[in-house]
Amino acid sequence: MLVLSRKKDESIVIGESIVLTIIDIRGDRVRIGIEAPREIPVHRREISIAIQSAEAELKNIGSGVEIGGSSPVESTWIATRSRYFVLLD
Repeated sequence: MLVLSRKKDESIVIGESIVLTIIDIRGDRVRIGIEAPREIPVHRREISIAIQSAEAELKNIGSGVEIGGSSPVESTWIATRSRYFVLLD
């Protein structure tokens, strides 16, 4: 893992098309701006893990995805651009 130090308004460039900019630093919170091409997905790690889990679940249940459910926690599957997300009501 490469570890870099940056101050507010400083950037890191990844490859030729991704730029990370430190927008704000407040206490232990850092706000980061990310410029990347649309075809490169950018997610927080916990969202990425949820997407991967939802995709694995979809592979397990095949093409017969039902909208809603009968469990105490209702769920709805949403397809956007070949990605699938589950929304918990």
